[in-house]
Amino acid sequence: MTPREFVPSVGRNAREVPVRLLVVQGEARPAVDVADEPMVMTFPHLVVRELVAFVALSLALVLLSLVFDAPLEGIADPLHTPNPAKAPWYFLGLQELLHYFPPVVAGVLLPALAVIGIVVIPYVRLNIEIAGLYERPWKRTLAVLTVLAGAVGTMLAAYHVWPVLVPTLVLYGLMLMPALPFGPPRLKRALARVPVPRD
Repeated sequence: MTPREFVPSVGRNAREVPVRLLVVQGEARPAVDVADEPMVMTFPHLVVRELVAFVALSLALVLLSLVFDAPLEGIADPLHTPNPAKAPWYFLGLQELLHYFPPVVAGVLLPALAVIGIVVIPYVRLNIEIAGLYERPWKRTLAVLTVLAGAVGTMLAAYHVWPVLVPTLVLYGLMLMPALPFGPPRLKRALARVPVPRD
């Protein structure tokens, strides 16, 4: 086997002229991209500033509490309840849900769905390839999504929660459209490339 000879030549195209030669004369250094931004360590510089800001804010709040009284109402009187009775701030979300939905939905179903969703997150396999639902074997995934959409839809329809049921069914219909024989082909191709998590 004869050894190949590499002959450097002038050219800007790296595919045509793959051999590059760099000549450094004397103490000169090749040009390197260098960031001249100063580096500051997080500790103690940033941490000390945050600590000072925290102490200053705490002192300001203490001084304000000494000067002004908190806007509290009077002692609770069961004979004269305020209308509407407001829950503490940490129950504000549940109170707003009770305003719009039946008590079973607002107090049991929607919080339970949120908790179940948080519990299920670690067990969902991620779609690392970012492939669309219909760009790989999709029948099992679509069956699981159909069962979930049917269960959630039945539960929401039983309690007449239309503001949540209608968007859920619209999204499920858009996901199902590429599998149906009818529909605009261009829209079906676009929807088929939308990635979803693996089941």
